Amino acid sequence: MQTDDERTARTGADRIAVWRDATECALAAAVRVTTRQEDGFDGTLDVRHLGYLRVVSLEAVPVRLSRTPRLVARDSADGVVVALQLDGTAALTQDGRSASLLPGDLAVIDLRRPFSLEQRESFRQRLFRLPGHVLNVPPATLTSVTGRALSPERRSRDGGAAAALAPFLGRLADRAARIAPSVGDVLAGAVADLLSGLVDAYADDVDDHPGAARDHLLASVYRYIDRHLADPGLTPETVARAHRISVRYLHRLFEGEETTVGGHIRRRRVEESGKDLTRPAPDRDRPTIAAVALRWGFPSPAHFSRAFRAAYGRSPREWRAAGAAVPVGPAAPVASAGRTA
Repeated sequence: MQTDDERTARTGADRIAVWRDATECALAAAVRVTTRQEDGFDGTLDVRHLGYLRVVSLEAVPVRLSRTPRLVARDSADGVVVALQLDGTAALTQDGRSASLLPGDLAVIDLRRPFSLEQRESFRQRLFRLPGHVLNVPPATLTSVTGRALSPERRSRDGGAAAALAPFLGRLADRAARIAPSVGDVLAGAVADLLSGLVDAYADDVDDHPGAARDHLLASVYRYIDRHLADPGLTPETVARAHRISVRYLHRLFEGEETTVGGHIRRRRVEESGKDLTRPAPDRDRPTIAAVALRWGFPSPAHFSRAFRAAYGRSPREWRAAGAAVPVGPAAPVASAGRTA
């Protein structure tokens, strides 16, 4: 026969198990939930779906939520969470960093790697869960902001991004139950874009980008551009999207290069078209200048002529007539009126 104490303990354990199951379902990831108040555990959890965004509202006595290396190995999860601390303080640990979350702070948690989030007192918190693949930031950039408190107050340079996002997320959570599904789909995309901007803002001055990783990514960008030179739709936006990074981060990659992204695309197109114009062939087989322009992604012969003259100091027709040998590169940097191809 069970004593009253045994029945109370079992009831507390059952509550924790129910709360853990609900948390796992909301985050779509296996988690471990522990608390020092097993006998008197009390907590609520509410989930709202806005497209692919899940808005999870938590309120409970002190509790620790974690994904151990064993859990991560056993249960893969493609998810990233933005935590908004409303009441109480929490200790967050991920990727070798630890931070204290105060009311109003934001934090980014990558569910694909181990983490620990311990609430030190009774708390209220909102979790915004997104599929990891919808974020246009490179893995190294995302890793640089995990395990940190992203506070509107602590750092004037970055605080603007958090100061704008935190109130928006708070209002979104409060009104999620009344948002129509069609609007929810749009808001999910907006949150993904805002989170990408937040990560970029806080990663700007963090020296967590290994040089080898940057060089590897930049080399991949150059290869991609060469493979798609003939596509008239090749732009910095399409290059960034193909590499699952933001356009802003793509331009940052080129800050140490001799040209912009758009300038490099134009230069490579001019170089390849110059080779076509001087390639030996019988007259009947020589492509027209308009055909060469079209082959290398120029929107019109006039655009092609302007870009060619800016690079080589002569028109495509003059270049062909002279039968000039193709130089290693343009005689002068390709003029750039902006960062578009």
